[in-house]
Amino acid sequence: MAAMETSKSVATALTIAGSDSGGGAGIQADLSTFAFHRVHGTSALTAITAQNTQGVTRVDVMPPEAVAAQIDAVASDIGAGAVKTGMLVNPAIITTVAQRLRVLGLGPLVVDPVMVSRAGARLIDDAAVGALKELLLPLATVATPNRHEAELLAGMKLETLEDMREAARRIHRLGPQAVLVKGGGMTGALRGTDVWFDGERLETLHLRAVDTRNTHGTGCTLSAAIAAHLALGQPPLEATRRAKDYVTAALEHPLPLGKGPGPFSHFFPLEG
Repeated sequence: MAAMETSKSVATALTIAGSDSGGGAGIQADLSTFAFHRVHGTSALTAITAQNTQGVTRVDVMPPEAVAAQIDAVASDIGAGAVKTGMLVNPAIITTVAQRLRVLGLGPLVVDPVMVSRAGARLIDDAAVGALKELLLPLATVATPNRHEAELLAGMKLETLEDMREAARRIHRLGPQAVLVKGGGMTGALRGTDVWFDGERLETLHLRAVDTRNTHGTGCTLSAAIAAHLALGQPPLEATRRAKDYVTAALEHPLPLGKGPGPFSHFFPLEG
């Protein structure tokens, strides 16, 4: 007998980001994170990277029209209960993504402003930073800059907890509904400490710092987990708290892959 279809509601989330051939970050990390949270993941690729645990050897950027076509294909049929953006590469893609999101009116948006790596390496040029600030951040439900990205967006150095708080306030003025300044790149007691600001609540979110070099994909995973919880109906701050819990637990289960800083297990509860 054929299985009967059901009308059960399925939570969905769309990631707009680059591909990581090593599987630890980017689209691959996002889809794994969505799947762990029982959210159906869809994707729009912005770039294809050749990378492994030792670095990136090649980047092929998608045409903006191809990115728009992927977003439109998903939106016109499946929809998206939440959206997250990752590596958007250049001003043309950022402009295209922002335009499609404004027109389509999809679910809440998490912007991971992939501009500077945790180690401080600049990933996009000034024109792309300007487009992200002007066009994409004002659409965000939650923006999740790391230390160096927050410094770039806020125009200040981050050394103390009060610096993180002030940066969150400044970035909030750029238009996102809420800002999470991540402390993974901070030193000492501030490692593992993030600052949340939504215009009213200024919260310090602290979890244990995990001592591991296998942190590849942490930022992608956190923003994807926030999007997953938003798709499941959680309010932004609660979605962020739950996402932080998930990432912290996952970091405690590194994967012994490659010769460099590797990924961690997105499905750690299933490990034997």
